[in-house]
Amino acid sequence: MSKTKSLINIVIAGVAAFQLLAATPALAEDVAVKIDNFTFGPQELRVKAGTTVTWTNSDDIPHTVVSPNNFRSKALDTDGRYSFTFTTLGTYKYFCSLHPHMTGTVIVEAATGSTTPP
Repeated sequence: MSKTKSLINIVIAGVAAFQLLAATPALAEDVAVKIDNFTFGPQELRVKAGTTVTWTNSDDIPHTVVSPNNFRSKALDTDGRYSFTFTTLGTYKYFCSLHPHMTGTVIVEAATGSTTPP
């Protein structure tokens, strides 16, 4: 009887652990944007909430990454990097404040499920 009870407890614990893991959203990944030849590449990103985007300047001159009221990098020299974690749903337009013709967009969607509010 004791072995049967132990086996039942192990099965219940295993089922509970499986349900907990299945309900846990996957961790967001990191996404890279390359700054090169006066452009952001890719120019438009669609990411899940919680994703960290890292911009890397591959040009020989400084650039910035600015989204008014959201984020602002310092001037990035060659190989300089700037990262921002997107936690709020929405569309984030950004540009280089030194070269305003350089633009990009990050669209942040819900980490799981639909992006449409109930």
